Amino acid sequence: MDTKELLKKVRKIEIKTRRLSDHIFGGEYHSTFKGRGMTFSEVRQYQFGDDVRAIDWNVTARYNEPYVKVFEEERELTMMLMVDISGSEFFGTDQQFKKDIITEVSATLAFSATQNNDKIGLILFSDQIELYIPPKKGKSHVLRIIRELLEFKPKSSKTDIAEALKFLSNVMKKKAIVFLLSDFISDDYEQTLKIVGKKHDVTGIRIYDRKEEEIPNLGMVHMQDAETGELILVNTQSRSVRNNYAKYYRERVDYFQNAFTRSGAGVLSSRVDESYVKKLLGYFKRRG
Repeated sequence: MDTKELLKKVRKIEIKTRRLSDHIFGGEYHSTFKGRGMTFSEVRQYQFGDDVRAIDWNVTARYNEPYVKVFEEERELTMMLMVDISGSEFFGTDQQFKKDIITEVSATLAFSATQNNDKIGLILFSDQIELYIPPKKGKSHVLRIIRELLEFKPKSSKTDIAEALKFLSNVMKKKAIVFLLSDFISDDYEQTLKIVGKKHDVTGIRIYDRKEEEIPNLGMVHMQDAETGELILVNTQSRSVRNNYAKYYRERVDYFQNAFTRSGAGVLSSRVDESYVKKLLGYFKRRG
């Protein structure tokens, strides 16, 4: 992708996702994800209806009239986007790849965080950490994240979610809002997720294509594994082959939902042909 084409794509995503974050998600994001607590703001004279527990007795004694302490929410947070860029994310049958939807969802979340003056960081992973961008504020930083999501070429096509979660634990010492975006055709990450979930506010966003759920009956077909690159001849006429694949897929989906739920993390699934806007908005409202 040349520079001109890349900038055009970045601009297109910015226009679409900023509009969503400005008009739909900004307030929902703010009410869903609270700050670290209440921080002292000022002292003012007592007014009728104020909580007597807020009276500052030292200042009250000094001026011989009641004064109260005023606190406000410490709003600044850090959002970490963890994005699976393994080979399976380039699958798509309904006009868009899973990768395209993941990029749009990530951009929408990033602009919503920017609107609330939060920092945003990015971890791109396969079965290794492909790229880490430390959290920063500002529009130019979000645009850099979008560029990387569009253009970055991974060294590996495999997936290791546990490895990505371990890396997050090592680099993020303070509590963060974490969105993990993947198709979650993987397992063996629940234990690591439980450790991460105790410290961070984690949400798993599963983006999938309905054509992945089962293999159609097409006779003898050459199929390539998107993550290993292995090319094999599959007899899709075989009912047992189709049933075994459907069972394997369902087990991965169940593992995702159960692992996140048991870890106290949020869960959201959206097909590439569905409105991720409605799914995100519904999720925020349920949590808010």
